[in-house]
Amino acid sequence: MGDQKRSGPPRVADERATLTGFLQRQRDTLAMACAGLTAEQLRERAVPPSGLSLLGIVRHMADVERTWFRNVLNGENSTAHWPRSDGGAFDVDTADPAEAFEIWHEECARSRDIVDAAESLDVTGQYRDDVFSLRYILAHMIEEYARHSGHADLLREQVDGTTEP
Repeated sequence: MGDQKRSGPPRVADERATLTGFLQRQRDTLAMACAGLTAEQLRERAVPPSGLSLLGIVRHMADVERTWFRNVLNGENSTAHWPRSDGGAFDVDTADPAEAFEIWHEECARSRDIVDAAESLDVTGQYRDDVFSLRYILAHMIEEYARHSGHADLLREQVDGTTEP
């Protein structure tokens, strides 16, 4: 999917470096799936009957990053970037790709800062009555990105025929 490079997780490292390495690889994979496309192609709902688009995935992941790292782990009360009703992040008909990618990149940077500042993977955050460790959150984020990267691969192939090498 273009000349964009995807980072590789360390092959021999501690648990934090391994988890954050795999998470960054998943972020890079989503970025690669979107690279070189026009705004119209990013908005295209290419796998009917699904309303999913590459831009919708990027917007969704920006809010997932915000929710898990800022709100759950860091105890912030930040609000969603896009309304939750009427399709929310997935409603991309008039969405601005530049804005979405800027917000996503900012949220990823904030997430990395929060993880870097955490004393250990045992640090916890809370959502309602549930408590989550940083370890859990990192593993969950890898899962979330991996699921959506699979969607992104299919969408990209349908949009312009490009497949991952």
